[in-house]
Amino acid sequence: MRLTFWGHSCVRVEHPGGRVVVDPGGWSDVAGALAGAAAVLVTHEHADHVAVEAVVGALGSGPDLRVWAPAPVVGLLVAAGAPADRLRTVRGGDALDVDGLPVSVVGELHALIHPDVPRVANVGYVLAGVYHPGDSLEAPVTDVDVLLAPVGAPWLKLGETVDLVRRVRPGTVVPIHDAVLSDAGRALADRIVGGLGGARTYRRLGVGEGIDLG
Repeated sequence: MRLTFWGHSCVRVEHPGGRVVVDPGGWSDVAGALAGAAAVLVTHEHADHVAVEAVVGALGSGPDLRVWAPAPVVGLLVAAGAPADRLRTVRGGDALDVDGLPVSVVGELHALIHPDVPRVANVGYVLAGVYHPGDSLEAPVTDVDVLLAPVGAPWLKLGETVDLVRRVRPGTVVPIHDAVLSDAGRALADRIVGGLGGARTYRRLGVGEGIDLG
């Protein structure tokens, strides 16, 4: 299997059954991520995590493509013209089989931005040992080999990411959710999370760059 980073919070996991894309949002290389994809998993409705028109277009050009997402995301996609029969609603606690890839669904709500900002539905996904939390700091109960750790957001401070890494105890951390950071900010995040989290490996990936999974 192989994990490839496509910018901000978007990754693709390639496995013997196909290609699974998580969070193809507007700050990512959506076209590159979705090329040849068999499945899309979306954590929540924010535009940096789901480019609605691009996903609807991919569904139109790929008759076998399917999407799993929380109910509000499914509603957005249907309203934009997506075929409802290829959309699946998920919630925390669900166990999925995505073309032979086991996926566990984690969590319920987006992390708090501010008390005046309503919290939207947010789920994370554990894909055969790779955990993508979306915009949440909830740790899964299952073992995690690779944690995709958010490092730059209005709802986040880096100490919280350090604590997430320590709770999850992955072998490898790959930083994501960094489009709001400058190069200096990314370097600072790498130093703090990589230095304090305690994971054996901390690996920043460039857009289109990947790592092989065990």
